[in-house]
Amino acid sequence: MTDLKFDKDGLIPAVVQDRITNEVLMVAWANKEAFELMKSTGFTHFWSRSRQKLWKKGEESGHVQKIVSMQLDCDADTLLIRVEQTGPACHTGSPSCFSEVIYGSVDGTMDIIPELKRLLDSRLDTPCEGSYTCLLYSDENKMCKKVVEEAGEFVLALKDGNEKEMSWELADLIYHIMVAVAKSGLPMEKVYEKLSERKK
Repeated sequence: MTDLKFDKDGLIPAVVQDRITNEVLMVAWANKEAFELMKSTGFTHFWSRSRQKLWKKGEESGHVQKIVSMQLDCDADTLLIRVEQTGPACHTGSPSCFSEVIYGSVDGTMDIIPELKRLLDSRLDTPCEGSYTCLLYSDENKMCKKVVEEAGEFVLALKDGNEKEMSWELADLIYHIMVAVAKSGLPMEKVYEKLSERKK
């Protein structure tokens, strides 16, 4: 393994992402001891610069991060950690520490995927009257037919080369597939494993 390059204070930044959506959850600092604890326990540990002490993420809140993978950047001075997050990652109660938009817009970015996934999960856990998503959850035949219908409409739009229609129909298809996946309980990591076999 490549040796980590800690800074003059003996620290290295760690970017933490959700294992399913790749949403950036937080950024923290690790020293050598925190890094070794992560490897030995399988949970994230960091060094608090303000408190000058080691801490395990979620040690008080219970919102722990189970490590799925750790990667090192090309300069060996930053860690990328993908985790299975329990509860919200941010101490404010937000799913991610990066919720405030200070420039531009997140519209038109992948930001919608984890946001939509959380909404679909909440509708499954707490049904809401008048919700289209809940209607689909309650009628499996309708839910399955909508996936087939939207796939066909996307293909027709694709054949016509109509960008506006393609984006509309693909958004519908992605939404309905996400509903079906949430309802089925299909673990996305199994899907990603199969996708990795397509790298040919």
